[in-house]
Amino acid sequence: MLNSSESNSLPSESDGKATAKIRANTGRLKIPLLIFVVTAIVSGIWFLGEELTLKKLASREAEFRQFQANHPALVFVAAFSVYATVAGLSLPVTSAMTLFFAWLFGFWPGMLVVSFGSTAGATIAFLLSRYLLRDAVSRRFGDRLKAFNESLTKEGPFYLFTLRLIPAVPFFVINAVMGLTSLRARTFWWVSQLGMLPGTAVYVYAGASVPALQTLADQGLRAIFTPRQLTQILMALVLLGTSPLLVRLLIRRFSRPAVRP
Repeated sequence: MLNSSESNSLPSESDGKATAKIRANTGRLKIPLLIFVVTAIVSGIWFLGEELTLKKLASREAEFRQFQANHPALVFVAAFSVYATVAGLSLPVTSAMTLFFAWLFGFWPGMLVVSFGSTAGATIAFLLSRYLLRDAVSRRFGDRLKAFNESLTKEGPFYLFTLRLIPAVPFFVINAVMGLTSLRARTFWWVSQLGMLPGTAVYVYAGASVPALQTLADQGLRAIFTPRQLTQILMALVLLGTSPLLVRLLIRRFSRPAVRP
């Protein structure tokens, strides 16, 4: 059993302040990014309006699912590669992609794509930070490196496991800063795989609960408001909202206080 105090297991106050600073800096980009996204959506609707009807999209979905049935391995590998690349580049669309691939593949195949794809992407970012971008990452996050090293010395891989379970620190920051530590890539891989698994399962369950477009085209909103569908969607929303709190409570419950001399 791993020995760690509650204060060491959970992200520290300094971690929270640094995270707030990062989010504040990121917030400066939100308005230009929002303008770009809105412009892209409006342009897409203007030029592709006839192709964006539910029946048209359902028809395209049927064609793609037929292709998927004929070439399952190709579609699976392509989805994994895209997800790993996007996660490795830390692009802010992984949550949407998780829901999409869960909807496309279903729960268990979606879990394989997202779980292994996100871990592969995290490891790519970890290795890029360690071998190609060390100086740049050190300048950007050098103030966090000391705290990470101290926590790894005290808790070992359990510190990374805790960070993965409780997303208090941004995904890309964990990958980048961990790349500057002495943590082995193999350890980073399997700890990240296990730590992200509960959160991944919640998002994949939410995405897999969405009906197929053809079902929506045929039944309309009734496809969503069936008792079974409403139950699945409600469970997904509850899990999305409560899983971080539950993880915190479990860690506090099972973390054993450090032995003091």
